[in-house]
Amino acid sequence: MRMSEIPFGTTDWSSVEPEHFPGEQGQAIWRTRRFGPADNQIRVRMVEYSPGYVSDHWCEKGHILLCLEGELETTLADGRVMWLRAGMSYQVADKAEPHRSRSPNGARLFIVD
Repeated sequence: MRMSEIPFGTTDWSSVEPEHFPGEQGQAIWRTRRFGPADNQIRVRMVEYSPGYVSDHWCEKGHILLCLEGELETTLADGRVMWLRAGMSYQVADKAEPHRSRSPNGARLFIVD
């Protein structure tokens, strides 16, 4: 990741318009900002998973993800299962390890990709 052409700024996440994405079960609510030039944009998101959320796809995008509240279960394509609780994070590169998430009791996440 190369961070360039991003002036100093702050974000009030409550003022960022939410987008709703249905999962296989439950929903994800994203509040998204994009920074930097079009050919190297960095996406920064505050994401909330409803209780019972199950992703409807395998993701191959790289992320740095911090769990702010709740719990997140991430299953990797090789069968490993990782749990994040508040204060824990994970990182994965683009196309490195497909992963899929669920959140039995809901979660709030901060994600950079």
